[in-house]
Amino acid sequence: MRIAVLEDDQVLREAILLPTLRDHGYEAVGAGTAAELYRLMIGQAFDIVLLDIGLPDESGLDVVRHLRGLFPSLGIVMLTGSRARDKRVRALVEGADAYLAKPVDGDVLAATLRSVSRRILPRTQPATALSPAARWHLEADGWCLVSPNDGKLALARSERCLLQSLLSAAGQPVARQALIDALGEESGEFDAHRLDMLVHRLRGKAARMAGDEGLPLLATRGIGYLFAV
Repeated sequence: MRIAVLEDDQVLREAILLPTLRDHGYEAVGAGTAAELYRLMIGQAFDIVLLDIGLPDESGLDVVRHLRGLFPSLGIVMLTGSRARDKRVRALVEGADAYLAKPVDGDVLAATLRSVSRRILPRTQPATALSPAARWHLEADGWCLVSPNDGKLALARSERCLLQSLLSAAGQPVARQALIDALGEESGEFDAHRLDMLVHRLRGKAARMAGDEGLPLLATRGIGYLFAV
């Protein structure tokens, strides 16, 4: 079993969670941000993702929703310090298979992972990976965004410019000013909130496409935005 651990607390991730999982016989790989996890899943196969709710670049609940849309058979376990009932309910509604509160006993964690694997993963099913061919991309002329499920989204000029800039960065953050420049706007006259509204509109259009749960277009604090896959 291969486990991806998404936890931004480096000490907890590297000194506790990963060694504990390996001691219980799992092959475990860590990531500190949602964007890093998405990049790991390009070309690598995982059976279960263990993740926290509080992340620096994206809500863990949004990560659950995105992963469940792409990988219906992927095991997803939330591990979080929040004991709020509404977050637990939302996590399960969005597609998490289990919800564990920190601190969690290593044996309890391992038992939960085994239970999830028996319940949702057929014995004959290979681990889940996001192949490079199954990624969001622009068509050759740049006027249509294609989803991993082959859904197609027609783009306005501003949306096309924004996505061309983000996708050309190959998963790295792009500064807000660079995105504004890519839109061909005079920065002195451009209302920065328009950029956020443009991103919001794009996410909404993608979410309405049949079979697609959302766009991996993430805000990066203090920088701008990145397109994760």
